[in-house]
Amino acid sequence: MSKFAFFLLLFLVTTLSFSQQITCSPKDKQAVENKFIAIDGLLEKDFGKTIVAIGKTFMGTPYVAKTLEIGKTETLVVNLQGLDCTTYVENVLAFALTLKNGTSSFDDFTKTLENIRYKDGQLDGYASRLHYFSEWIANNEKKGLLKDITSEIGGKEITKPINFMSTHRDLYPFLSDDTNFEKVKSSENYLNNQPICILAQDEIAANEHLIETGDIIALTTSINGLDITHTGIATKEEDGRIHLLHASTGSMKVEVSKKPLAEYLKGIKKNTGIMVARPINSI
Repeated sequence: MSKFAFFLLLFLVTTLSFSQQITCSPKDKQAVENKFIAIDGLLEKDFGKTIVAIGKTFMGTPYVAKTLEIGKTETLVVNLQGLDCTTYVENVLAFALTLKNGTSSFDDFTKTLENIRYKDGQLDGYASRLHYFSEWIANNEKKGLLKDITSEIGGKEITKPINFMSTHRDLYPFLSDDTNFEKVKSSENYLNNQPICILAQDEIAANEHLIETGDIIALTTSINGLDITHTGIATKEEDGRIHLLHASTGSMKVEVSKKPLAEYLKGIKKNTGIMVARPINSI
C-alpha cells in the first residue's frame, strides 16, 4: 500500500469513527452555524452577561424531553430544535465558551459540548454522561469551567441517597443493558458518599443579591433518590430581581420566569432550594 493510500484510509476511518459519535441532522448543523452568526458581537468582559445574552436568543424554542435518548448507543446529540432544561444550559454554555475561545466552527462547538456533557470531557458510553446534575456541576468545576458557589451564598451541606435511575430502571431505555445499569449504579454509589451544598428555599430571598446574571441555577428536591429536578440560568431583569431563564415545562418553551426566582420556587412542589454554579469569568 502506498503512503498516500494509507493516509487516505486512515482519514476515512477517523472521519467515520468521529461521525459515528455525533448525531446531528443537516438542519441542526446549519442551526449551529446560524447561531454563531446571531451571537457574533455578544461577547462581553462580564461573561455572565454574555451567557444570558446568548441564552435569550433561544427564547421561544420548544421544550422537548429525552432528546439525547437516540439509537442503541450513546452519541453526542446536537439538537437545537427542541431543548430540555439541561440541554438548554449545556448548549448555551457551549456557545458562550466557544465564543470566548475566539472560535465559531461547528467542530469547536461539538468538542466544547462534549467536554461539558460527559465525565472528564470524554464520551465513553451512556454511563459517561453526567446524568445527575449535582455531578454535572462538580465535574465541570473539576474541568475549570465553573465554580460551585452555593456555600459562599449561605448554602449548607447535606447528604442524601442518590439512586433514582437505578431504582426506576424502566424509565431509562439505555439501562436495559446490564453493563450500562451497573456503571450507572457505580456512579450513584460514588455520589452517595459526596455531600452536596444547598441554599434552602426560605433563604434564597435574603441571599439573592449574591446571585449574579449568568449563574447556573439547579433546583434541589425532596424526591427520593434524586438531587436536582430542573435547571436554568439566573438573569437580573428590569425589576432588579433575579429571575430564571430556562426551558420551562410549564409553558413548554424557553422563557424568563414571570416571577422572581425566590417566588417562582415556592410554586414548585417538593422544591427544597437551589445549587448555584458560576461559569469562570475570564476572557
